[in-house]
Amino acid sequence: MKDETVADRARLTALVLARRLRHLGFAARRPVRGLATRRSRVPERLLIAPQDIRTADPTVAADIYSGYFVFDGKAVNTRGASPFDVDPPTEAWAAALAGFGWLRHLRAAETALARVNARALVGDWIAGAARMGGPGTRPDVTARRLLSWLSQSPLILEGADAVFYRAFTRSLTRQADTLLGIVDRGLGGTARLTALVALCEVALCAEGMARLQRKASRLLADELGRQILPDGGHVSRDPQALLDLLLDLLPLRQAYAAREVAPPPPLLNAIDRMMPMVRCFRHGDGALALFNGMGSTRPDVLATVLAYDDARGAALTNARYSGYQRLDAGDASLIVDAGCPPPPTFAARAHAGTLAFEFSHGAQRLIVNCGAAPEAQPAAREASRATAAHSTLVLGDRSSSRFAQRGSLRGILYTGPRVVTAERGGTGEGEMLDLSHDGYARRGGYVHGRRLWLSADGLRLAGEDRLVPAEGRKPVEAGFTIRFHLHPALRAVAARHGTAALIAGPDGAHWLFEAGGLPVAIEEGIFFANPDGPRRAEQIVVHGDAANAAPVAWSLAWSPARDAGQGEG
Repeated sequence: MKDETVADRARLTALVLARRLRHLGFAARRPVRGLATRRSRVPERLLIAPQDIRTADPTVAADIYSGYFVFDGKAVNTRGASPFDVDPPTEAWAAALAGFGWLRHLRAAETALARVNARALVGDWIAGAARMGGPGTRPDVTARRLLSWLSQSPLILEGADAVFYRAFTRSLTRQADTLLGIVDRGLGGTARLTALVALCEVALCAEGMARLQRKASRLLADELGRQILPDGGHVSRDPQALLDLLLDLLPLRQAYAAREVAPPPPLLNAIDRMMPMVRCFRHGDGALALFNGMGSTRPDVLATVLAYDDARGAALTNARYSGYQRLDAGDASLIVDAGCPPPPTFAARAHAGTLAFEFSHGAQRLIVNCGAAPEAQPAAREASRATAAHSTLVLGDRSSSRFAQRGSLRGILYTGPRVVTAERGGTGEGEMLDLSHDGYARRGGYVHGRRLWLSADGLRLAGEDRLVPAEGRKPVEAGFTIRFHLHPALRAVAARHGTAALIAGPDGAHWLFEAGGLPVAIEEGIFFANPDGPRRAEQIVVHGDAANAAPVAWSLAWSPARDAGQGEG
């Protein structure tokens, strides 16, 4: 299969042209918009401070006071200099520094030294704002900085003199005006939603900003309607995006209540819809399924978010707008990516994992995807987005979706399956999903079909993968591989003369994988979603030839420990 078809090149060209035309439109409107949005009156005082519900670690305050700043897995010792004057090791490190989210750790220390240190660091940024560049000026980072300053304003302003207070509110106003101008000029993607949350909070917290509050609330309502889907998923299809947005939207809801201002109804509705969607991704061990940019789950973050779920609702099982399906039986959970890729504007973190699934039993995840690699490791991150890093079928060692490899769109998932089907069914004996996608149709001539069946007691998962010639396409000669990535806590050994694999977990449970008598290989894998960095894992692999292949039937069944060793060879 060719790496890039004429259709692929045409789509990339169209996306580049659309982006350039949009930028030209922004530039043409900039003078007028700039005059219209950069005249806010500096408020005399801040009225409220929104709660930062992200967890904090007071021990980090001592590191910051000593000049150690650790972000994105990189530690920098400023050796007495301002952290804003040192050369950042990575762009992500610089963005985290300029976002000021670390102020919450200083506040958690609850010491006079922490307050003085926080004020000094904010003062450093204000004094050097004119020379700031790079990630610190990005709209998403500016929005994050505003949110952090507002939520930590008691820490920053306690004991401050009138001169610093005025400089602080003046900087807040200027940044908000700049951000509003960027929004007016057409800022898109998730950055737009974050920016609007920040503008709403500025208007609610600062005195005399009723006009901005009305405009920002209206724009926020419109954007929530575009980005939060009817089933509560985010348009990016990224579980992490849901968590990040809820960490911002929940305090914003509280800020409206604190000011006794009616929040936009779409804000309340979005939060109510997002909570069951978060639960849709949740396994028995509390981790979220590894799809479309999701890495390791921070248990404290998830627990914090779900604590605000007043309804304590059940997990959503049929998220057809977001493109996910879930089956629950006994202690088992099966979560499947059953959707098309997100729009390119929201696809910077998307994965080529259509029809991939994850399976867990109780607190043990069994079949997983590899998860998103850290941004500081671009090669690993690229590999983690490929179809081969997911528990699904790979045709011809190619991904089912395509990523731009060069230019301004580099890394964007720009094309993939256009038709993905998902039908649910079942009886008293179990539930079934019948799925398909056409991601290989244009370049390979096949449609991938997958049927998954989970028994009523949750102790048996059966599946069938098939490659069907696509209508009007000539199938290519290519091999296929069906991968089942195992959680790194599991170990597999060959059984039944190489036609099965016996999987052992740390809890002593055993599971037997079979593929209808076909050879089953156990190969080395990697798990990127480990909190401490990538970890060695194993994967079960079934190989075949697309041209001659019959449907591959496979099963994963719980095996009593006393029978675990029977039939090995």
